[in-house]
This record gives sequence, structure tokens and C-alpha cells, in this order.
Amino acid sequence: MKARSIKANSVKQLQQVLAGVISNDFSPTMVVLFLSVQQDRQAVVDLFNQYKIDVFGATTSGEFIDGETGNGSIVALLLEINSEFYKLKFLETGEKSTKENAVEIGRLGKELFANPAFIIVSGWLTQDGEAIVEGITNGAGGEVVIFGGMAGDDLKLEGPLVFNNTQKSDKGLLAFILDADKIEINGIATCGWKAIGTNKTITKSEDNVVYTIDDKPALDTIMKYLGVEINFDQAKEIVTQIGAYYPLQMERENVAPVMRTAMFANLQDRSLICAGNVPQGSRVKFSLPPDFDAIEIVVEECKALKKNKQPEADALIMFSCISRNLSFGILISEEIDQVKEVWDAPMVGFFSYGEFGKSHTGKHEFHNNTCCLVALKEKVG
Repeated sequence: MKARSIKANSVKQLQQVLAGVISNDFSPTMVVLFLSVQQDRQAVVDLFNQYKIDVFGATTSGEFIDGETGNGSIVALLLEINSEFYKLKFLETGEKSTKENAVEIGRLGKELFANPAFIIVSGWLTQDGEAIVEGITNGAGGEVVIFGGMAGDDLKLEGPLVFNNTQKSDKGLLAFILDADKIEINGIATCGWKAIGTNKTITKSEDNVVYTIDDKPALDTIMKYLGVEINFDQAKEIVTQIGAYYPLQMERENVAPVMRTAMFANLQDRSLICAGNVPQGSRVKFSLPPDFDAIEIVVEECKALKKNKQPEADALIMFSCISRNLSFGILISEEIDQVKEVWDAPMVGFFSYGEFGKSHTGKHEFHNNTCCLVALKEKVG
């Protein structure tokens, strides 16, 4: 499988880059396409349609190839891959629930391939992260590889999109289903965040809304515990000032904790609306803002993946939480660059509103504030 990663700041520039990349020696059949909502999405898709390239796309809250990050741009991973080795499937939450659609995707994968693997992007379906993983797993008839991310919209928090060659939706679920007997696929969900303080209990919650922590209003508890005073004049301030720097770590026995980021605050009932479900009774800890140690942990876990499972890669796809970008600042480019250098393969990625993947000790599940890295390699013979 041949791969090329490209970046452009406009449709015109993308057209020029594509003309220079596509040749007799490189004829991509599909593209992993991530772009800002500021870009003319339809014009970009039309361009790939001219080349008859299958589109697996999502809008973003920041984009990158290799170690080069940006905002408001277009990034793409062009893949020359046998069309018999993959299938794209787009479904929209509406007449059927997100979970029912996820089950259908899992079933399709199993019908197509004896050993399917799934790379997914989803729209504004934050409450359905766990349902997506559970649905695909149930539909496929057991544990399968699932990695991906929830689309972003430059932190407008209005309606991120997923799209293919002909469809788009802010409630869409798009799957890149691979034949894992032909394409080796491995990945890691890792965050590097350090917990602080003692365990606390989610004493009242419903789905992704946390009302009380240790029987006290959730918003007041986190602000008091962390010693922060914030005037929430805008919805995004909860993300940039609490969600990015002080995510919750949900503790589980014998597996790595799963992260949950606060996306909104309800000033009337003092609850937190998180980017993922937080079951009542969960034991949680707060997190320290990241430093170089967090990057080292992420890179070391990627190196372990390379050593133990995936020594080589033709291409890399990364889904990194927007909260990581906000909290790491200029360090985020360092993390992306170091992860890319582990395999030294073409990489594309974006900053997302939630991530799908598997930690080194857990199962495939929905994450926040996490870096999910996927490595692809065509098998020989």
C-alpha cells in the first residue's frame, strides 16, 4: 500500500498539490480527508470526485500531517489500496438510532471480511460514543479493532460533519472497514495524564451529565478543588479552562482509566456536561495539566506497540482530542512529530471531540482527552 500525506490552505492550492502528487507511479484509490469548517467542503470533495477517489472525511478543530499542525486548513492521506481490501459505509442517526446504525456497520464488516477492522468518524453524537463501540462489537459478533474520532468544528460547538463522496451529516457515522487479513492494523489509545488527589464518587449522573460529585454540585466541586474562578460567558470557556486542563479520570479495576472532558457547564443546576457518558457510582480523580512527561508516556506506548505488534507501517492516522491541543499548547507539535517518527510513515490527523480506541490494558472504547494512533501496513502475499 502506497501512501502520501498532503496539506493545503485552499481548494486552489489543494488542486495544485494533487496534480503534482498523482502520477503513473502513484494512483490513490481513497483519501482520509480532514478539513476545517472554514473550507469549501463541497469543492474539496468535488475535486477528489474528479480523480474517482473514495472519500473518508470529517471536519476538524485543527488539522495536521506529520508534525505540522494548523487551523483552517485541509489535510489528506492519499492511499493506493486495493478496492477489494476495504469498504466505506455511511449511516445517519434518524429513523434508526446511532447504536442500530453501529450494529449494521458491524454486521456489514463481518459479511465482507472474515476478520474486519473499523476506523470510524462520527458527527455530533457525543452521547453515543459508547453505543457506537458496543453496536459495532455486537454487530460483528465479538471484540474487533475499532479506532477513530468524533468530528470537530473549530470549537464553534454547533455541528461538526462527517462526509463521503456524496453524503454529509452532523449526525452521521462513517466507517472505513478494512480486511485485516490483507491490511495489518494496530493502534493505541494513550493520554499520559497524571491523576491528582483521592478518589471521588459520581453520586448523581445521567448519561453524560454529571450533577454531583461526593453529593456536592459537580461544577462547584471541581472549581473549589482545583482553586479556579471562572466566569462562563461563553459555552467554549468550560472546554478551554476546565475541560482541557482538568479532565476526569474514571478509575477501573486492572485497566487504565478512561478520560472524560467537561464540554459545557449548566449554571442553573451547577452540573457538568461531558463529552462521553459518566455512569453514576463511578470513581474518579482529577488530572494535573500535562508536561513533557505526558508526551514521553505517549511516545513510549507507541514504541511498545511497534516493538510488540506493528514493526512497520505504510501509513498512520491520529485522532487527538481538542483538549490536548488546548492544554499542551506548542508542545502538541512535539508529541505529534515524535509519534510520527516511531514508524517514520506518512501521517494525517485532526483534533477531535472524542476518540475511539484501545489502551494497552483495556478494550476498545470511547475516550476523551486522549491520543489514538492507528498504524496500517499491507500484508505481503
